[in-house]
Amino acid sequence: MTESLFRRTNNIIGWGVFCIALLTYSLTVEPTASYWDSGEYIATSAKLQIGHPPGAPLYQMMGAVFSLFASSPEKIALTVNFLSVVSSAFVILFLFWSITLLLRKIYNINDKKSSTNIFLSAIIGSLAYTFSDSFWYNAVESEVYALAMFFLAATFWLGLRWEKDFDTERGDRWLVLISFMIGLSFGVHFMAILTIPTIGMIYFFKTYKKITIKNFLLANIVSVSILLFIFKLLLPSALGIFGQLEVFFVNSIGLPFNSGTIIAAVLVVLFFYKALNYSRKKGNVNLNTLILCTLFIFVGFSSWMMLPIRSNANTVINENAPSDARTLLAYYKLEQYPKTYLFYGPMFSDIYAPQDESQPYIDGKPKYEKDYNTNRYIIVNNWEDSEVNSNSNHRGLIPRLWSSEHAANYMDFTSPLDFEISDEYKNQETIIERVNSFRIREQEGELTGEDYNDFFRTLGPYLDISKPSLFDNLNFLFTYQVNYMYWRYFMWNFAGRQNDIQGDYSNIYGNWLSGVNFIDEIRLGNQSNLDDDQKNNKARNTYFFLPFILGIIGLLYSYNRDLKTFWTLLLLFLFTGLALKFYLNERPFEPRERDYALVGSFYIFSIWIGFGMSSILKFFSELKNKYLNYGLFFLCLISVPGLMAFENWDDHDRSDRYTAQSIARSYLQSIDEDKDAMIFTIGDNDTFALWYAQEIEEFRTDVRTINTSLLATDWYIDQMKRRAYMSSPIPSQMEHKNYAYGVRDYIRYENLLDSVRWDINDFMDWVSSDHPRTKYRNLITQSGGDVSNYPINSLETVFYPTNKIRVPVNIDNVIKSGIVNERDKDLIVPYIDIDLPESVLTKNQIMMLDILANNNWERPIYFTGGSYADSEYIWMKEYLQLDGLVYKLVPIRTEMDKSNPYLMGRVDSELMFEIVNKWSWGNSDGQNIYHDPETRKNSISFRSNMSRLVEALIIEKKYEKAEHIIDLAFEKMPIEFYGYYSLWTPFVDSYYQIGNKKKAADIIGKLSNKFTQRLNYFESLDIYYQYNLTQEIVSEIERYRNLIDVAIENKDYNIASDQIISFLESSEPFSYLYGEFDYYLSLIDYVGVLYRSNDYENSKMIVYEIKEQFEKRLSTFSTLPEESQLYYIENISSDINNYQKAINQIKRFDNNLSDSLQSEFDKLIDRMVE
Repeated sequence: MTESLFRRTNNIIGWGVFCIALLTYSLTVEPTASYWDSGEYIATSAKLQIGHPPGAPLYQMMGAVFSLFASSPEKIALTVNFLSVVSSAFVILFLFWSITLLLRKIYNINDKKSSTNIFLSAIIGSLAYTFSDSFWYNAVESEVYALAMFFLAATFWLGLRWEKDFDTERGDRWLVLISFMIGLSFGVHFMAILTIPTIGMIYFFKTYKKITIKNFLLANIVSVSILLFIFKLLLPSALGIFGQLEVFFVNSIGLPFNSGTIIAAVLVVLFFYKALNYSRKKGNVNLNTLILCTLFIFVGFSSWMMLPIRSNANTVINENAPSDARTLLAYYKLEQYPKTYLFYGPMFSDIYAPQDESQPYIDGKPKYEKDYNTNRYIIVNNWEDSEVNSNSNHRGLIPRLWSSEHAANYMDFTSPLDFEISDEYKNQETIIERVNSFRIREQEGELTGEDYNDFFRTLGPYLDISKPSLFDNLNFLFTYQVNYMYWRYFMWNFAGRQNDIQGDYSNIYGNWLSGVNFIDEIRLGNQSNLDDDQKNNKARNTYFFLPFILGIIGLLYSYNRDLKTFWTLLLLFLFTGLALKFYLNERPFEPRERDYALVGSFYIFSIWIGFGMSSILKFFSELKNKYLNYGLFFLCLISVPGLMAFENWDDHDRSDRYTAQSIARSYLQSIDEDKDAMIFTIGDNDTFALWYAQEIEEFRTDVRTINTSLLATDWYIDQMKRRAYMSSPIPSQMEHKNYAYGVRDYIRYENLLDSVRWDINDFMDWVSSDHPRTKYRNLITQSGGDVSNYPINSLETVFYPTNKIRVPVNIDNVIKSGIVNERDKDLIVPYIDIDLPESVLTKNQIMMLDILANNNWERPIYFTGGSYADSEYIWMKEYLQLDGLVYKLVPIRTEMDKSNPYLMGRVDSELMFEIVNKWSWGNSDGQNIYHDPETRKNSISFRSNMSRLVEALIIEKKYEKAEHIIDLAFEKMPIEFYGYYSLWTPFVDSYYQIGNKKKAADIIGKLSNKFTQRLNYFESLDIYYQYNLTQEIVSEIERYRNLIDVAIENKDYNIASDQIISFLESSEPFSYLYGEFDYYLSLIDYVGVLYRSNDYENSKMIVYEIKEQFEKRLSTFSTLPEESQLYYIENISSDINNYQKAINQIKRFDNNLSDSLQSEFDKLIDRMVE
């Protein structure tokens, strides 16, 4: 085959594969916003706003272009989603072309059979990646990873093109284009820069004919250094210089704002102009190329100019407000997120340690802001010694165990920290007793990581606690970060996946699965007795190791045929996989699965799949059968990409699914309309969903969405103080200087006015005041302390002298604003008393109190829920009203149910009935859509809140309305699609209460079938797995028991007795998890039900089992030594009392049996006493 024919064929087939990918992703793309960051990306793209750091300005600009093709606001999401569709199709095109370029190094394209081998192999490799799990997931929603992969794939292909044309006169033009692509990629995601080491090695192998260990290692070091130089030095330094020159020319020279930035830009242009002229005059081609490459990196990076331009336009979504070079640098460096250390740094154990003795404080960073009064930049924070330093005894190498928030999980994964009582407390009996008691529990093996964490936090000041060892850190690196957070995802893509439920390190959720039973059962237990939910989970995809095996064959083939190509691929594979895991330093457990960030690594393995196909074709080519190659190709096409497409289609097909959009609308539909309401949100899924609905679909823009996490930042508070569409600014008396960066990040409690309860307005006057009496400096001075011993930041910290606050209620405003219905006016309290924490208030909590104080009940305040922390409801959980999916703050007291603290607030049944009937359900009841985990999880709120409405309607004897709501719940959230079956139990109870036994019985039958299937599966597992799943098994048993109890409470004894028999069969194999006596004793209430149903055999079986187990316990107790009996005396006394109660219960149904048991019981007790 000639070069021109090969090139033409290469282009035709490449574009053909592109079309297959484009068609696949177009057919399965989400038609609207999806969960997590998608809503934010759509909102910030369509309107060119500022998303979360580290930013994606190029993505947003391209998204804005795609959004122009939308025919209506509701179609904007679809068009922006198509940016990922098109980008992903181009990835497949570049993958095909990359495989053909790489195979050209091995085969002679002049040979027709070899050329055919190349194309067939590239088709297999590129289509395998097309239908791979993680990449397909990214391809059908608005996220940066699809476009980021486009830049990675294009940059890698450009590197191969540069290698091909390396010796030509204009070959370096590819290098300049690569530099431009690297610069552009910073406007999407940093993934593409990981190709730099690989491109460096391509250059090395091309220019150095003799490879030695020394120059090979040096080439790798230099290549990695270039990556680090661009990522960590070149671009951050450029932004830093811009920021420094801006401050210098404004503050020192007296020029207007932005002058320094303009001068810096001019200097950069002059530098490159002079440098290019100089290199050209000197005829230094390499220097000229280097300067051009650097220039084009900056040209590509110039997409970041969009961020300050749009930030200065004060867009509604303006995260971090990167309006100048200094704030843009902080945005780039992710300074708002916790700092991680890769090679040396503090461990999580630092939270238990005192401050470092030699350097208790370290400097923060000065925050410059524009002062328009002086036309100068001023530093608004006390940055010197403003941060508490980590304890030097708790720093170490390779700090994998670093996050204090995940301390308990770390100790579960590795081992608990060693500790002993500090020398100064070794004689304190109270401390010794508590430690010894804890040691006993430790020896008995009943402690969890959470127990250790609580113990260390409580007694930490009295203990010497060791830091995690280097072995612990390395163990966590390899067992969790590498094995669980990389290898598991890798096998998802090339062996198969167990289900779509997030992994929790158990054997039943989120693992990889091959479909080869004997292998899977070694790792995961029995796979032949799965319940329907596991078998029918759409993400249960099995490829029988076929893609994996083909890739491994290709990897070995690459190693044997071309070691240089093998190393360049391996380097990129490692950097986009394991190196990325090391850099991210992930914690257990992340909020969601993180496979989507590893698609670059899977891309390279797909190249090896292509090589594997090539190896097979090459091996069988010796048979000289012209049809054999095509036969092998079609066999591999069906068994690898074909199988992957077949298995993955149903759980990647998001077409016609509108559940995420409907949830956003339902939140907003739950809020009073045209009341200028405010709603406090907590996480990404509620905030971004509301942003999308309001920004893009222009739905309910009268509601002000306030994210409580972002409310801890000065820039977000500034934005909340501006009008947004139809919603007014937040009511607030705090001025910018009161909450600027580093100012009032927290305030401390000092118990000075313990008996005084302040009006909230007086409290806010104190908190917002800069009078010296509100600061710690004043307290220290008054107590005779030396202020020179404290950092300025500590001295300027505000304190609050009382934690007791009173919120007056303006009843007229409450009624006028519609917060409370006129008919409930008499229930309104005159004031609400709040008890604030006796520790600290953070900036976001201060602002929530500020809004509450200055609102004066003029605007309704809502909360999305999702957290049960008191602070998220401004410490007023007893003053909530459940309205649909949200809680409204109302001045009506509703006492908390101490038995179930998760049930908060009152229910206005008429109002909520109206709200629920307005909800947008999308097509949540669709039989053919994929009900993904987030859709299923969000149904929890719908079902819980609807069941509370039903309960209220039944109390008010509005049975028709109650039945309507129950039917609506089952209609819109079919049992078979939504899981979390125990949430249906209250609905069963409600069916009984409204007199519809038939529907109740029908639901009980369906639910009990789910529970019994699940328990039968657990029974099929080996005892080792059962012990590991104790909590899961016991929870399932108790859910089933609760369902039966509903039937018993509603006197449906026929149904109950049938279910009891089923329950016994399903749960009895796990009686050992409870303890045999405790298990059978828990069944005592079922004896009467079985008697009523004339099932004497089973009722007596339970009784005799209780008797047998009780006698065993007494017998065991009597053989114990006296000192051991004293230790267990409390437990055995409890058993005796419980058994006596059981006998008394039996007496109600069978006097003869009861008398017989009582007689034997008395004899046993007499013998034990003797």
